[in-house]
Amino acid sequence: MDLIDKTCIVTGAASGIGLGIARRYASAGAKVAIADLNLAAAQLAADDLNAARSGCAMAVAMDVTSEEQVDAGIAAVVGAWGTVDVLVANAGIQIVNPVQDFAFADWKRMLAIHLDGAFLTSKAVMPHMIAQKSGAVILMGSVHSKTASPLKSAYVTAKHGLLGLARTIAREGGQHGIRANVICPGFVRTPLVGKQIPEQASELGITEDEVIKKVMLGQTVDGEFTSIEDVAEVALLFAAFPTNALTGQSLVVSHGWFME
Repeated sequence: MDLIDKTCIVTGAASGIGLGIARRYASAGAKVAIADLNLAAAQLAADDLNAARSGCAMAVAMDVTSEEQVDAGIAAVVGAWGTVDVLVANAGIQIVNPVQDFAFADWKRMLAIHLDGAFLTSKAVMPHMIAQKSGAVILMGSVHSKTASPLKSAYVTAKHGLLGLARTIAREGGQHGIRANVICPGFVRTPLVGKQIPEQASELGITEDEVIKKVMLGQTVDGEFTSIEDVAEVALLFAAFPTNALTGQSLVVSHGWFME
C-alpha cells in the first residue's frame, strides 16, 4: 500500500507515535503536515523528513483544544497542498490518579485534548474530504478504548468516547467516501508511557520494574512492548485502504494485552 501524493495531517506528531506515523506516511509517498503544540519540535521533525525527500513535510502549530488554531492549521495545509486526504488525530497526554483524587481541572484537560481535539480536527477536515468525495479519518484510541485500568478514569473515558466519534463519522461520511477508524495500541515505550511508570509505582506501592512486568506487559503473550513501527503500519493500512469496506472499526495492536 502507498500514499503517493496524498496530503496527510498528523497531530501530536513532533515525537512518539505521531512522529512514527508521519515517517511511515512520508516513506509511502505522502506529503505530511506535522501538527503539534511545540512548533519548534514540529519544524525539526519536518526538516528531518524533508532531508530525505524535499517538500514532503511541513510544520504546523496546533493546540487541538483551540478551534481557532485547528481551523488555522488545517487552512494552512490546504493553502500549501490543496486538500486533506488523511487525518490522524493522535495528540494526547496522560494523567493518573484515583477517581476520588482526580482534579476536575485535570479531568477536563484530558477530555479536551483527546476528545475535543479529535472532534475539532475531524470537523475541520471533513468539508475538504466531502468536496473531493474521499478521505480517511484515523483516531488514536488505546487498549483502554476497550477495557479499564486503575488510576486512568479520564483517559479510559476519553478513549472509549473516540470509538463513538469514529463510528458516527463513518456513518455520516460513508456517502462521501470518507472512512473513519480507530487504532488501539497497547503499551508503547514513548515518553508518555515512560512518565507513567514512576507515577503508577508510587500510587500502587510497587516497584517500577513491577509496573512494567505486571501492569503494562503482564497480559501480553510475549512480555513485549508494542512498537511505534507496529502502530504506524496499522495507520498506513487505515489510510491507504481503498474502499468503505473498512470503516467504523477499531484495531487493537497490543501483543495480545487485549483480545477480542
